[in-house]
Amino acid sequence: MFCVPSTATGTIMNITKGGLVLFSANSNSSCMELSKRIAERLGVEMGKVQVYQEPNRETRVQIQESVRGKDVFIIQTVSKDVNTTIMELLIMVYACKTSCAKSIIGVIPYFPYSKQCKMRKRGSIVSKLLASMMCKAGLTHLITMDLHQKEIQGFFNIPVDNLRASPFLLQYIQEEIPDYRNAVIVAKSPASAKRAQSFAERLRLGIAVIHGEAQDAESDMVDGRHSPPTAKNVAAIHPSLEIPMLIPKEKPPITVVGDVGGRIAIIVDDIIDDVDSFLAAAETLKERGAYKIFVMATHGLLSSDAPRLIEESAIDEVVVTNTIPHEIQKLQCPKIKTVDISMILSEAIRRIHNGESMSYLFRNIGLDD
Repeated sequence: MFCVPSTATGTIMNITKGGLVLFSANSNSSCMELSKRIAERLGVEMGKVQVYQEPNRETRVQIQESVRGKDVFIIQTVSKDVNTTIMELLIMVYACKTSCAKSIIGVIPYFPYSKQCKMRKRGSIVSKLLASMMCKAGLTHLITMDLHQKEIQGFFNIPVDNLRASPFLLQYIQEEIPDYRNAVIVAKSPASAKRAQSFAERLRLGIAVIHGEAQDAESDMVDGRHSPPTAKNVAAIHPSLEIPMLIPKEKPPITVVGDVGGRIAIIVDDIIDDVDSFLAAAETLKERGAYKIFVMATHGLLSSDAPRLIEESAIDEVVVTNTIPHEIQKLQCPKIKTVDISMILSEAIRRIHNGESMSYLFRNIGLDD
């Protein structure tokens, strides 16, 4: 389980040395709650900065205190207007760079466009583009949490600390689900089986995998390799080149590998946005005899009608962290619960600023976690 060292177990970790400035790059006040929590734990005041939109929708950033020779930490939580959020961050990073900051560390709990990290037909790898833009703007270090694919770290030419929220979610399971020993960890697709296995091994519980449901955009079928250019002249292909055709996939009927009858089903994933796949998984688990269904995810985007659909579904509770603000969604759906992860972010900031090792925050984390 995650805990901070004994020297930092108080409610305020006022043990940073001078030269630290903490900024929030959000113009949306609803996105600043996490920044305030981190500042409170560190025992520092938020830096003075103005971030706002001009009438023509241009983003303007005005830093109102000196950052020369200081370690600047820019906390950016993603709002619904994700593109504006990115521009706010890039402009603030560049403003700090041109103001001679010693180092500029981005604290981005949820990395936007993280699902667009693979080539899709004739599309682009947007995560790589975004990483290049951040580095070009002047970012010197990145702190993030539960990247959709860990390989995204390779898109950056600066240090990246990909923190984990699983210790906090595991703690929630142990403390808030009274009969969790009678639970089974569920992967809603084979792609999330590794994450489910990690949770199950740490809680000493069984695992179940749902197989056969409709695949999302992560499917290989949308990869460009399955769309070769059409040969206009078949005779132009050399007769000796008999390229074998790949057998098309056929979805089997939905099956649950593992026993969930009379058990609590805990579905784990990294992002919950479009909830259709979670609702389908919950219905399947109910049909197989699960009497209670929880969904645990790090990033709760919960877009469009997600709160209403969750409220009307067989899901009993959705537990997400506060990497993304979702107070409005919680008002619409009482089933949504929040786990605070400001503790690990503030400890990461403190260690980086003081030049301490980050390995403590990654203990007991394997390659598959």
